[in-house]
Amino acid sequence: MNQLDASTITTDIAIIGSGMGGGTLAWALRNRGAKVLIVERGGYLPREPQNWSPREIFVAKRYRTTDPYLDGAGRPFRPSIYHVVGGCTKVYGAALPRFRREDFELLESEDGISPAWPVGYDELEPYYAEAERLFRVHGTAGSDPVEGARSTPFPWPAVPHEPVIAEVADSFARQGLRPFPLPLGIDLREGGTCIRCKTCDGFPCQVLAKSDAEVCVTTPALESPDVSMLTGARAVVLRTDPTGRRVTGLDIDMNGTRRTVVASTYVVAAGAINSAALLLRSASDRHPNGLANSSGLVGRNYMAHVNSALMAIRPTVNGTVFQKTLALNDWYFGESNARVGMGHAQLLGKLQAEMLQGSVPWAPKRALSEIAGRSVDWYLMTEDLPDPENRVSLDSAGRVVVMFKANNEKLHRRLVRSMATAMRRAGYPMIQTRRFGLDATAHQCGTAKFGDDPATSVLDPLCRTHDVANLFVMDASFLPSSSAQNPALTVAAQALRVGERAAFN
Repeated sequence: MNQLDASTITTDIAIIGSGMGGGTLAWALRNRGAKVLIVERGGYLPREPQNWSPREIFVAKRYRTTDPYLDGAGRPFRPSIYHVVGGCTKVYGAALPRFRREDFELLESEDGISPAWPVGYDELEPYYAEAERLFRVHGTAGSDPVEGARSTPFPWPAVPHEPVIAEVADSFARQGLRPFPLPLGIDLREGGTCIRCKTCDGFPCQVLAKSDAEVCVTTPALESPDVSMLTGARAVVLRTDPTGRRVTGLDIDMNGTRRTVVASTYVVAAGAINSAALLLRSASDRHPNGLANSSGLVGRNYMAHVNSALMAIRPTVNGTVFQKTLALNDWYFGESNARVGMGHAQLLGKLQAEMLQGSVPWAPKRALSEIAGRSVDWYLMTEDLPDPENRVSLDSAGRVVVMFKANNEKLHRRLVRSMATAMRRAGYPMIQTRRFGLDATAHQCGTAKFGDDPATSVLDPLCRTHDVANLFVMDASFLPSSSAQNPALTVAAQALRVGERAAFN
């Protein structure tokens, strides 16, 4: 990183964001001889007692952005977006599955089409394997009934189930289902730091045992003399030359001081919502509808899955501490591998009373404690289809607007019913479910889809924008469809592929 003057910073490659996409790409480029600068809006998330406080995380929403976001009706909401080194991975659940082979192909649904990708599973497979190693993924190859072929086993064995969860898995097997260990990114290696606590899913990790982007890629990338990072640097606007074909500068705000980053190549990796917002905010005479938006698709086709939490409750106590170890894909493709199915089920981290208070603040804490102490808790996700009317835009004041109407809801309701039936058969007679709302942005994707045709996509298959030669977008924005799996490992795999194959000049 060099300075031309007090207000200008020069580098070869500027990466905006240090999360799963930006951090992994920085790691992939760390020894290529180019100077890489990570531009991160936030700072390091502090390691403090509040990291593991359910009240602080789920009621007070500590660490979450306070920026003004609006829904399609102009009502404010507070998304689960975190401006810190490592981005939203600092609080994710560390579930790191691959997409299924069929997820890369065209799938039909009663609500529409899940489109084909410009690359297939086989193209990403070796990068999936490398990403699993980087992010310390534990799992069992061959246990998932719909997984794609693997060139390597999981780097580390699956996380063992605690007794209550093992009983649930046995019951599922007796019912004819095929439960499997959820692929998890935690440090359970020999000498690893994971203590298998109850504050993993949704919490920052005080002992740095969660395989988040800061721990696994951003910090290791910074060990290279060619990689540096600016923290507290909010990306404001990207500016181009008079032709509009090359970005010439990134204006950033650092505590009220405006500076400019000048680079040969720029990579936007701020998350699907904020990456789209930055491109839209960078409109100019040459790009009147937003930078790299000749297709009109920047910000459109926003997806985040149709998600529900399901609590299955029994009379006896569930003493499980580390609960998030089991998953089901029996309903993933439904009746045919050519159709979008009901989706995926995976365990949540063990719910606690204070976590439930964030959703039902009127309920007595003692009652919530009794319920949480007897429940097994699931996260159910169904693929939502790309819809151009589900979109990210800016209002006249420059505030981010997220318009989203769920689709595939019939399939999701069938998934919820199927899971409820399986848990009742497993001895859990009481079922409570709750749909996640617009603020649940953990799986945000799709706002700058990649493809071969500039008329129908924003990015090429290596995530370079069709319109601007030296501009890439490297986060979940590139996904043309969302599948019914957590997208983090796919983002990391694509970042490794882009880092290896793309020409940055």
